[in-house]
Amino acid sequence: MSSTSLVTGTDFITVATRHIDRAVEFYGTTLGLPQSKRWGDLPGVEFETGNLTIAIMQNEAFGLEFAPNNNPIEFRVDDVAAARAELESRGVGFRGETLDSGVCHQAFFSDPDGNALAIHHRYAPADVSPATAQSSRS
Repeated sequence: MSSTSLVTGTDFITVATRHIDRAVEFYGTTLGLPQSKRWGDLPGVEFETGNLTIAIMQNEAFGLEFAPNNNPIEFRVDDVAAARAELESRGVGFRGETLDSGVCHQAFFSDPDGNALAIHHRYAPADVSPATAQSSRS
């Protein structure tokens, strides 16, 4: 087998829901993501984030057991504090304070089904370590 990758990109990720209408309201209205596709009469809807499509699907309709994702999907924002305040005004509850890792800010929350989500902004260049970023900010 050659060393050439078979994978040429990522088409979408799938997020499970128990209630497709509630999930569509959350991802479309609360988060403000543009809806790009419905899966015909099946309970599946796709939303665009700018660089990745998120497909929401009601698992039971596809013969799959529901289980929320515990590892967050990180949504890139320009300003975590401003985005957090806006989402809080739309009824989103965050878990804990905003995290400053030394290279980025993150704030964690969940969708109505308990899928882990976060807003994220990297303020240091990608090649900077947390220790280097912290010392340059001091």
